[in-house]
Formats: sequence, C-alpha cells, structure tokens
Amino acid sequence: MSSIRHHNPRSTASIAGHPIHAMLVPFPIVCFVLALVTDIVYWQTGHLMWVEFSAWLLLAGMVTGVAAGLFGAIDFARREVRAKGPAWPHAIGNVIALVLAFFNNLVHAADGWTAVVPTGLILSALTVLVLLVTAWLGASLVHVHGVGVRDHDL
Repeated sequence: MSSIRHHNPRSTASIAGHPIHAMLVPFPIVCFVLALVTDIVYWQTGHLMWVEFSAWLLLAGMVTGVAAGLFGAIDFARREVRAKGPAWPHAIGNVIALVLAFFNNLVHAADGWTAVVPTGLILSALTVLVLLVTAWLGASLVHVHGVGVRDHDL
C-alpha cells in the first residue's frame, strides 16, 4: 500500500514545529474580550476601577497583538500562505482590530464616564466583532488550508 504525501504550507516562525503566531493569538483575543466586559461593567456600575481594568487590558492586548502580528507576518511573507483565500482578510482584519484598540486606548485615557460611554464601549465591541471574523478566518487557514499543520501521509 503506497501513501500520498500531502504538503501543507509550513510555519516559518515556529518552535519545535509549533507556530508561534498560533501560540500568541489567544492573549490579545482574551484581553480585548475582557476589555469589552469591563467596559460593560463600568457602564452598568460607574465604578472607576473598571475603566482602569479596561485600559490595562487594551494595552496588554495591543502589546501581545503586535507580537502575534509580527510572527504572523513572518508566515504571511510566504507566497504559499498569502495565496490561501482567507489569508489577506485575516491579516487586514487583525490590523484593523489593533488600530481600533489603539484608538480605544486613547479614548480610555480620558477621565471618568466619557472614557467609556459611548465611544470606548463602541470601539471595544467593534474590536471584538472584527476579532470574531479574523479568528474564523485564521481557523480556516489552519483547519481547511493546513497552514502551519505538519505534513502527513494520506
């Protein structure tokens, strides 16, 4: 019985065969989702500590998001990865999410109620909505197109 070797687009930025981008992506997603949660809690309670939580979560999300993006860009530089349908919308969407988070962090730097309601809350929600789409596209790159998945025999 002969086997057919299937060649998936490999991840250039990896440790022991594990893509670094995929390891880092959960951190900004969690930070941005929690920033939305803390914005909602602030909107409902008016307690200023929630604004501080949001600002720190946005900062942590941006730092980890930039790190994930840099490693994602290394993989994206490969022609065989860019050729996959979801690659460009995934990359562009993640840049949009980081830009939204940056402006959201600027909004959160203001004092009190105006730091969150309504602009910060809207930016947090938009960031999470964009991430829902880009996460779906990223999962498609891995699970449908095999980006970063080790080759295997069929």
